[in-house]
Amino acid sequence: MNELPPLLRDQRKMDAEHLKLLALFHFIIAGLALAGIGFLFLHYAVMNSLVFNPKLWEGQKGNPPPQEFFHILKWAYAGIGTLLIIGSIANLLSGLWIRGRRNRPFSLVIAGINCIQIPFGTALGVFTIIVLMRDSVRELYGLQGHQ
Repeated sequence: MNELPPLLRDQRKMDAEHLKLLALFHFIIAGLALAGIGFLFLHYAVMNSLVFNPKLWEGQKGNPPPQEFFHILKWAYAGIGTLLIIGSIANLLSGLWIRGRRNRPFSLVIAGINCIQIPFGTALGVFTIIVLMRDSVRELYGLQGHQ
């Protein structure tokens, strides 16, 4: 008697698969943000060696770049690094919560923020919004909360 119609049963399978993929892609975006932090450290090391190594500037006609510029650049590194860490943690949490069918509004907010991270974040954000806005997915989140 509690048998669902075949179409609805197939939709639930498809929704479960889409949510599984979304969680995986949120984990991948979180990992890419961590890789971005590694690149940021590498860039910092190169810039530091260029600005503060006087041997590189011997025999050059122009003056070395001002060290004040590098001090300002340090703040940019700190800001970008902070954004990457926050983005990584947010996508990790969103992936975990999508997998556990919890905190749907949080995942929708993170999807909106991901939309400004061209190109991969945009694709993930748009598909996350499309999937999480389905009525059948809302039901899955509701069913998970009552069990």
